[in-house]
Amino acid sequence: MVYLTTLQPDGYPHTRSVWNLRNRKSFGRLWPFFKEHNKDFLVLFGTNTSSNKIKHIIANPKVSAYYCDPADYRGLTLIGDAVIDDDMEIKKMLWDPAWTFYYPKGIEDPDFSVIRLKPRRAKYYHRGEVCDFAV
Repeated sequence: MVYLTTLQPDGYPHTRSVWNLRNRKSFGRLWPFFKEHNKDFLVLFGTNTSSNKIKHIIANPKVSAYYCDPADYRGLTLIGDAVIDDDMEIKKMLWDPAWTFYYPKGIEDPDFSVIRLKPRRAKYYHRGEVCDFAV
């Protein structure tokens, strides 16, 4: 599971779950791309251009993404600045045909955006052990 936190205009955080595109079981076809980004922890999310996530990021790009496996007491928080990525090649790579439910016009739907997070800091924990590091 992954959760994305953005900052609302009032300064308070807003956290919501988003698709974990790094999940090998669910998005295995993306695995080779993300494997190339194991050291820089690049994160990409697909979302609606009209969403609050996009509005929040435009106003304040500071975000965090939290990956967790509660059953194993394991988690990773990635903190950094997000940008809206309009690169059509990235959109094509990420695109899942099931997403036409959300974006009826497909990849070129104006309501389909990609959020790119290149983290600056990370915090990993597993069963009581904690590691905080710069990315």
